[in-house]
Amino acid sequence: MTKDFKKTIAFLFFLLAGIVIGTVIGRLCAGISFLDWLSYTMSVGIDTGSPMVLDLIVFKLAFGFTLSVNTAQILCVIIALVVYNKTCKGL
Repeated sequence: MTKDFKKTIAFLFFLLAGIVIGTVIGRLCAGISFLDWLSYTMSVGIDTGSPMVLDLIVFKLAFGFTLSVNTAQILCVIIALVVYNKTCKGL
């Protein structure tokens, strides 16, 4: 494996780990009063409940996409990128 491939795989691992851990923390903190700010979520996109539909008589194609980001995810991704920079300097 090349050096760039290893760095790319490590970057994707840290990024996905930050997103998943942030999602879990955000959902766990939703009911706790002093940690409720970690679960504040913003959603952007085309709602999947009422997607855009392309009707071509023969078939219908529905488009829908929603991106939801909470505060805990943002913080965990930042932490994950800092840890990536500290641990993957030698790769």
